[in-house]
Amino acid sequence: MTRRLCSLPRQPVPSYPPGLTAERLGALLAGRRMWVNGTVLHYCFLDARTDASVIPVPGSGELRRVPWAGGEGQREVVRDCFREWQDLGIGVVFAEVADRHEAELRIGFQAGAGSWSAVGRDALSAGRGERTMNLGWDVTAPGERGAVLHQIGHALGMVHEHQSPYAGLHWDDEAVYAELAGPPNFWSRETAYVNVLDRLDGGEAAAVWDPQSVMTLPLGPGLVLEPEQYRGGLRPPGSPSPADKEFVLRWYPPAGPAGPAALVPFRSVPLGLGPGEQADFAVEPAETREYTVGTFGEADTVLVVFEERDGEPRFLTGRDDGGTPDNAAVRVRLVRGRRYTVRVRLYSTWGSGETAVMCW
Repeated sequence: MTRRLCSLPRQPVPSYPPGLTAERLGALLAGRRMWVNGTVLHYCFLDARTDASVIPVPGSGELRRVPWAGGEGQREVVRDCFREWQDLGIGVVFAEVADRHEAELRIGFQAGAGSWSAVGRDALSAGRGERTMNLGWDVTAPGERGAVLHQIGHALGMVHEHQSPYAGLHWDDEAVYAELAGPPNFWSRETAYVNVLDRLDGGEAAAVWDPQSVMTLPLGPGLVLEPEQYRGGLRPPGSPSPADKEFVLRWYPPAGPAGPAALVPFRSVPLGLGPGEQADFAVEPAETREYTVGTFGEADTVLVVFEERDGEPRFLTGRDDGGTPDNAAVRVRLVRGRRYTVRVRLYSTWGSGETAVMCW
């Protein structure tokens, strides 16, 4: 029997300057949706009194109101799933709030609207009155907890694992379309393609495919032609796998007792990173003026600057200038009394590989 599945809408393809190497493009793709490590992600549950969709009743020409709120049992499953991700030791913290205007993650339970979530920082582009996550069926039912863990994985920036270009899955396309067009999903060909058949860019996926990932959709037999071992279907256990834990801890390592390293103007800080690793650095400028924030040394890096607004990091600026000794640099106006975070991701080194970051 086919299970209810997560359905994400098609995402716009990001635009990057021409001429980037595959490695550099991969680094940009990998980090574009991830949160700044140390972020407190606030979540709220939407209200039945004020939050609803108005949808047409088929064949009647009438409209009906479908609330977005869920019962306390549903909410408690979600809270428990946030705790499970938190208990992996990640550097991102989840906190429930009552006011949607304080929440980056706004959770609804509209029945029949499918289960989906904005991926990582894509949630910031949704209006404050809109959902960033929906759970479209009873998640208190046996076996449905994995659907909630899966959506929280999306909220952390994770994508569908079965769409990894490294999976090597050869699908029977027409069988996929036919299977998912029927109950309980009733997907269009577009939805089936976007969520199952379409392959991710290599930069968006881990280098090793993990069929046990909580981000793999459970799919029945007869849909995969090759490899032979998956002809019987994809059957992830429905909880974060060891590789899932490794992935989120790489992006969100637990904070040390001193917090992120501070960048003081004209004093460099060694990166101490390996290829594919990232670090965040705090900047609290002593004066308001134009600054250059950048890296230098024997490495290629990608650098982004976030500004903390109302206690939350918001993208400020960032670009990829690599290929020179000043590997990545941005010119940015920083305001005294405000706090900024500089994220640096390293993806290749040469020579000794010694690289530092600096604000001047």
